[in-house]
Amino acid sequence: MASVNPFNLSDSEEEAERRPNETVDTARSPSVGAPGPPPGNPFSPPADAEPPTLLLSSNRTSPSGGEGSVSIAAISAMAGATETRISVDGIAAQLLRDQYLLTALEFHTELLEAGRELPRLRDYFSNPGNFERQSGTPPAKDQVLGPGGPLSNSTTTAVNRAGSISTLDSLDFARYSDDGNRESDERVAVLEFELRKAKETIQALRANLTHAAESEVPSQERKNYKSSLEIQEPIRPLEKRALNFLVNEYLLKNEYKLSSITFSDENDDQDFELWDDVGLNIPKPPDLLQLYRNCGTPLPSPRDTVDVSVGVDFGDLPGNCIAQDPPKKPDLSHQQTEVVQELEYQISLLNNEKQSLAEQIKKLQRCVCVCVCVCVKLSPAFQQALLSFCRMCSDSRLGAEVSRIADSEESVMLMLGRCLPHIVPNVLLAKREELIPLILCTACLHPEPKERDKLLHILFNLIKRPDDEQRQMILTGCVAFARHVGPTRVEAELLPQCWEQINHKYPERRLLVAESCGALAPYLPKEIRSSLVLSMLQQMLAEDKADMVREAVVKSLSIIMGYIDDPDKYSQGFELMLLSLGDPSERVVSAVHQVFIPAFAAWTTELGTLQTALIPSLLARIEKLLMQGEHVLDEYKLHVFLSALQSLIPPLFAVVLQNAPFTSRAKLTGDISAIEVTRFPRPASPLQDVATIIGSREMLSALLLLYDYQLEHEGTTGWDSLLWVVNQLLPQLIEIVGRINVTSSSCVHEFSRFFWRLCRTFGKIFTNTKVKPQFQEILRLSEENVDTSDGNDILTKATVPIYATGVLTCYNQDEDRKLLVGFLEDVMTTLSLSHAPLDSLKASFVELGANPVYHELLLTVLWYGVVHTSALVRCTAARMFELLVKGVNETLVAQRVVPALITLSSDPEM
Repeated sequence: MASVNPFNLSDSEEEAERRPNETVDTARSPSVGAPGPPPGNPFSPPADAEPPTLLLSSNRTSPSGGEGSVSIAAISAMAGATETRISVDGIAAQLLRDQYLLTALEFHTELLEAGRELPRLRDYFSNPGNFERQSGTPPAKDQVLGPGGPLSNSTTTAVNRAGSISTLDSLDFARYSDDGNRESDERVAVLEFELRKAKETIQALRANLTHAAESEVPSQERKNYKSSLEIQEPIRPLEKRALNFLVNEYLLKNEYKLSSITFSDENDDQDFELWDDVGLNIPKPPDLLQLYRNCGTPLPSPRDTVDVSVGVDFGDLPGNCIAQDPPKKPDLSHQQTEVVQELEYQISLLNNEKQSLAEQIKKLQRCVCVCVCVCVKLSPAFQQALLSFCRMCSDSRLGAEVSRIADSEESVMLMLGRCLPHIVPNVLLAKREELIPLILCTACLHPEPKERDKLLHILFNLIKRPDDEQRQMILTGCVAFARHVGPTRVEAELLPQCWEQINHKYPERRLLVAESCGALAPYLPKEIRSSLVLSMLQQMLAEDKADMVREAVVKSLSIIMGYIDDPDKYSQGFELMLLSLGDPSERVVSAVHQVFIPAFAAWTTELGTLQTALIPSLLARIEKLLMQGEHVLDEYKLHVFLSALQSLIPPLFAVVLQNAPFTSRAKLTGDISAIEVTRFPRPASPLQDVATIIGSREMLSALLLLYDYQLEHEGTTGWDSLLWVVNQLLPQLIEIVGRINVTSSSCVHEFSRFFWRLCRTFGKIFTNTKVKPQFQEILRLSEENVDTSDGNDILTKATVPIYATGVLTCYNQDEDRKLLVGFLEDVMTTLSLSHAPLDSLKASFVELGANPVYHELLLTVLWYGVVHTSALVRCTAARMFELLVKGVNETLVAQRVVPALITLSSDPEM
């Protein structure tokens, strides 16, 4: 009988293939059941030497129950009188045939560690079907050795596994030890293993199905293959990535490592370690060498492959795949169609099994702790009595909350709704704003309206007297709440909280209500915004005693005006403007000019009533005030109306620009010049900035260029918005100015500032061509009227100082200063020769003398009077020195005033 040396493992699989008919007739040892080593092997140890001690043993129990511990020394006992070489594959086959599975597994492991993987062992241990038989039933011979067994046709055999049967890979051999019962943990491990195997089977079926779909290459394609080589199409991205992968693989296999590194760097958008990075479900072709050797046999094109094993949802695919039609399946033969259908059915079964196993794993994982608490069996009463010694408290409110852990979003919200009312009172006042996110989130998502109401009540009463930062945080939260829940819930849940606080004793709380109304305005229903909220704010404006609350009310009203869309509310908005302008608090009035009037003007512009209703209404009230106070003028009311009119100048100019003949030609280009810094008066707020009203400084710059060109070259024909200013507004204003008492320095100052802002806003060309001519026509300072008193009454009115200080001082170039000097000299001469009162001239000197910039200019005018030929004019100049000498600096006094006074002192006319 021939014998083998089990330690001679130099035989390779190729050697086994070269000797397919070599057989070994061995007998199992009665002691260990393994054949003995044959003598005569030159590589075997001598007879007197101790046998090798390479031990392949295990202290674990075989699934078959027939094997304890097997060593290589025991295997060597199979050696007989003569020694014959046997292949590694033969040893593996013998171990599998005799069901020495653990020894075969150890053998397989050692071969893997030595880098000599044996296909027979690899296929056997990777096939779960080999471990699904009843214990003790050996496999058929063809299942181990034959080519037609499950190992060669495993992918087309239905996988019918019982959920409770373990495979060799999933066995936990410690379960048979005396360490204790671990059924739950083992069950989890088994299920995880079977889930992993199910995934692997799905991948194998998917690959086979794809191969089946790709296997049939049209005959016409084969015929045209050689001719197609001559016509090269542009390389496709998928083809490029596949070729890149194969080239890099070739470089690595042939030790071109530096070239491979360089190639990888040049294609850094591709992962060369993973073939799946090339494309979805694309089969990997042979390497470049194999392709070169088989260059005459074309490979199926990747574009003809299709994944027919899985129902792909094209809505889940990225990029442009969503817009494409799903790929059509290739024409398959009847047999292939049946294979496809069978594989699809198996995949569906495996998917269902996978989902079921995943659910079982989750359930078992939740039960592990419970199972651990029970390694003995106790009666429920004993368990309860035993656990009572743990110091737990579940009979109180807090104990019940602690012992009941929320397991869903809704239960979390319910728990927060129950706990927050008890948490808030115990948090320091200075840190309570930290609770705002928690309160708001719970109020948004809580399912019960009553609990939401309680939470919002807590929010508005969170801090006794919230400071600015705390109020801002609460307002931010309210806005976030409003954006999340929508207008209906804002009206039903947030507004009642505001209404309850409207008369709170602390002004900080009322201030929070006033600010909330404005912050929530964009998120309220329009009907509520223009009715309930408007009424609330109107009541607070009229009744609240705190200045800061009324200031906040004015700002919130401004926001309401910005979102209101009911034209019938115009009169109510106008009355609110007048009411707030008459507020005794300066900060409230400032808020009106900075916020309310710009917002109200924007709304009236949208309605088309800025020029037809708002401005005329203010002018009418000014005229009425002048008629009622011919003797005693209510200067405060005049200031209120005129200041409101002055705040309307920027939106009025914006209307003129936006309705001009050239508006449609305004374009934003890169060469638009910047607006001069001093082009417009400094705005009281960003809302009064013309650029903000127009939309941008670039657009305003483009419109200004066209505006000046239109005025200078093309005129105002068809320009209705500007013609209204020229033909209606300016004449009415000049007529009002003529009725003002010139001795009222405050009124003169107010109108002077108004005209100065009007002229600076509308520009120099407009001032020179539209404003100055109208004043000059009324003043009539021509040479022929100097010696007559007829028609010179206008020179004694406030028109003179307002024209001099409000119009002629708008621009400070040389020609402008000469024009101002000439006007004052003419007025002084005319009034002196006409024996008219000098009040208008004095008012001009007082208004201009308040600014040191004009001191030297005024001294020039007086010197003209000092050297005038008329004694009346020289006398007037002497009187004007009394008004100017107090504010002039010492240098001008020495250089200009003293010589003038000396000259007057030597005047022959006493």
